[in-house]
Amino acid sequence: MNIYNDYIKEIEERKAQGLHPKPIDGAELTSAIIAQIKDTENPHRKDSLNFFIYNTLPGTTSAASVKAKFLKEIILGESVVAEITPAFALEQLSHMKGGPSIEVLLDLVLGSDTKIASEAAKVLKTQVFLYDADTKRLEDAYKAGNALAKDIIESYAQAEFFTKLPDIDEEIKIVTFIAGEGDISTDLLSPGADAHSRSDRELHGQCIFEHNKEMQKQLSDLKAQHPDKRVMLIAEKGTMGVGSSRMSGVNNVALWTGVQGSPYVPFINIAPIIAGTNGISPIFLTTVGVTGGIGIDLKNWVKKKDAEGNAVLDANGEPVLEQVYSVETGTVLTINTKTKKLYSGDLELIDISASLTPQKMEFIKAGGSYAVVFGKKLQTFAAKVLGIEAPLVYAPSKEITIEGQGLTAVEKIFNKNAVGITPGKTLHAGSDVRVEVNIVGSQDTTGLMTSQELEAMAATTISPIVDGAYQSGCHTASVWDSKSKANIPKLMKFMNDFGLITARDPKGVYHAMTDVIHKVLNDITIDDWAIIIGGDSHTRMSKGVAFGADSGTVALALATGEAAMPIPQSVKVTFKGQMKSYMDFRDVVHATQQQMLKQFGGENVFQGRVIEVHIGTLTSDQAFTFTDWTAEMKAKASICISEDETLVESLEIAKDRIQIMIDKGMDNQKQVLQGLIDKANKRIQEINTGIKPALKPDANAKYYAEVVVDLDEISEPMIADPDVNNEDVSKRYTHDTIRPLSYYGGTKKVDLGFVGSCMVHKGDMKILAQMLKNIEAQHGKVEFKAPLVVAPPTYNIVDELKVEGDWEVLQKYSGFEFDDNAPKGLARTKYENMLYLERPGCNLCMGNQEKAEPGDTVMATSTRLFQGRVVKDSGEKKGESLLSSTPVVVLSTILGRTPTMEEYEAAVDGIVLTRFAPSQKQLVL
Repeated sequence: MNIYNDYIKEIEERKAQGLHPKPIDGAELTSAIIAQIKDTENPHRKDSLNFFIYNTLPGTTSAASVKAKFLKEIILGESVVAEITPAFALEQLSHMKGGPSIEVLLDLVLGSDTKIASEAAKVLKTQVFLYDADTKRLEDAYKAGNALAKDIIESYAQAEFFTKLPDIDEEIKIVTFIAGEGDISTDLLSPGADAHSRSDRELHGQCIFEHNKEMQKQLSDLKAQHPDKRVMLIAEKGTMGVGSSRMSGVNNVALWTGVQGSPYVPFINIAPIIAGTNGISPIFLTTVGVTGGIGIDLKNWVKKKDAEGNAVLDANGEPVLEQVYSVETGTVLTINTKTKKLYSGDLELIDISASLTPQKMEFIKAGGSYAVVFGKKLQTFAAKVLGIEAPLVYAPSKEITIEGQGLTAVEKIFNKNAVGITPGKTLHAGSDVRVEVNIVGSQDTTGLMTSQELEAMAATTISPIVDGAYQSGCHTASVWDSKSKANIPKLMKFMNDFGLITARDPKGVYHAMTDVIHKVLNDITIDDWAIIIGGDSHTRMSKGVAFGADSGTVALALATGEAAMPIPQSVKVTFKGQMKSYMDFRDVVHATQQQMLKQFGGENVFQGRVIEVHIGTLTSDQAFTFTDWTAEMKAKASICISEDETLVESLEIAKDRIQIMIDKGMDNQKQVLQGLIDKANKRIQEINTGIKPALKPDANAKYYAEVVVDLDEISEPMIADPDVNNEDVSKRYTHDTIRPLSYYGGTKKVDLGFVGSCMVHKGDMKILAQMLKNIEAQHGKVEFKAPLVVAPPTYNIVDELKVEGDWEVLQKYSGFEFDDNAPKGLARTKYENMLYLERPGCNLCMGNQEKAEPGDTVMATSTRLFQGRVVKDSGEKKGESLLSSTPVVVLSTILGRTPTMEEYEAAVDGIVLTRFAPSQKQLVL
């Protein structure tokens, strides 16, 4: 049994890392284990039993298929295992979450042994992960007069799989653990550099708190001191879970503080409790719901007010905060799920009803949102078969209609795509809506978890109602190392088989495309009324409305073609004035955030809401720079309102790019990509004929707030600064500190520049080429005093630059150019003062493969400035990542410092940085 010996060897290797045996997902190893179980004299029999019962992954893994068949043999008496009785075998099946286990249970229910059939029926009534093939078997048996099938369907119609679950505890005792002060990025909970281990949950769990063993020990000690309580992880004076949409972050918190989901499935914990002074990041909160956890907005620090009720400001003009109540580590509190309040002893601290809505309570009871989604579908199926109205079991969806009030853009999109709402009813913000999803994206460092989630929910093929779905390879583009070689081909095959268009061809026919996922999704979104779900927080398209999501929500969208959420409130953003010729559109993006905070006294009105930006005149490539940054604004999503002609131009660009993918051989048997082109043509015709113009909100729509950005106020480049030395720790590493270039006086040393990530487009690459020519013309040569790393977002851009002559300019000044025939096998750790032309993809922005040197000051076009993301601290200096426009980054590397305004204006002389101007057309109906 070589495969078993290999497994034992791996177990010994993992012991050295303090790890338990890796959960089994393969059929061959499971078969070998079963053979040893059947051999009563086998010396490995006892261990094999434990592996089989407690260490085999459920769902649609090949291991689950083999396990389910063996359990069936035991139940039927065809195999006898003293330690696994038929009743215990049925219990095992009940924890296997669909797929092969459902097939076996149906075989038993519909079999000839009435006693076994009856017992199997009891188990099947508790299951919710049934797909069309499963429900078809039940329906056929019911119509053929099978009494047990009728009994099961009647149970499903009553949703007994949900109603018979244990009630939620009225009181949940918790003990607090402050994980950090200020905003807590998901990088703290699941560092990007450990992306390769996310699918190995126990191994990945070791990286929580960025491998800070002291913090991990403090958390373990706290749990030991309070064995009867749950630990609540807190972002003090900040927001929990900002940044990337990482299921792995929630998984790690659950692994350390949650409860085991099943005694027979290792390292899959659920129900974490997390909190933040300023709440939870919207995407992260959704992820918590996937696991049946609780996320609380503590509001334990508030702005201090003077006698007139005005906010008291400190010397820097920032609001002074005062503590309402303490949640210091070790504080014992109580969550009351009936009163929906947080208590300290008998003292009521805060109302937390927003954390315990009827829908969220259902997630908690069911152990996660998946079970509720599938349960509702199963109940609907059963009621339809029986010809009855489905009894009201789940909390009714909230349907809010306000007479005489128009619709915002997001309200229109949700109403258009909604399913299961009261016929003829128009819904406004706050309504709970189940919507069909048009486009789905999975990225490579979370894709392995998405594939695991799909296996766990027993899904085998993409939902037919999804227009298109894409699996990227951008987060592992920089370095094709042993970890990537081991993980990514396996991921691409799984997703390709599932029905996605994949960046890498499992058959090796077409060239690997490492394009940034957001750029690809932006291109394949061919409808401004579309809903997009993607496994990354920067899934924010400039057409339709896109929501960054955790790997589980992505899996659910792929499997069901649906997503569920309340219709978000919107904030309207419009523009006035005129841009100065030397300003870049990136400066408008940063100024929007700065002016919004100023207009609303420091309150971030964007947080948790949809930003409806009336961009008007910019095509989707350029407008994406704005929508992309809305993740850093802490918005839930964003929508671009475009002029008809601009939208048509954007759709024509999308068609051309999709055609390139087809020409490369990336389309599949169902011709998904060709279908997108056909849909784009139809949408263009609708716009051109006036049948259905570009999406616009109603003139009498109601917004949470309206922000007017004055372009006249933007007189110099704007930089987002992590403010790493701010005395108030909570104000470091936020994206709210936006400073003008002159703040730095042309003296701040810059150690590395980065032009790349999803924030740049083809225009940025052309600006770079033009600047280099300008500088050479002005100074006789181009000399870099700091390294400049350039990573174009897509291969299309590289190809177009080659045709237009700009790539040749970049090659002239570069000291390194990527080679797809010999990709880097190791991450670069040292940089020379030269231009690096890197492979298209995320590169430094992701921080999982390459980083700047520790302690560097980086000037980047990127989106992330969190501690340790792009650059780690050194022993002598804090690493800092300042975010700015392409011209500022380029010039900073030429000078080795921040430029003065005079230097900046000279460098961009004659270059058209943007043609953005406020639309002069009516962008409302």
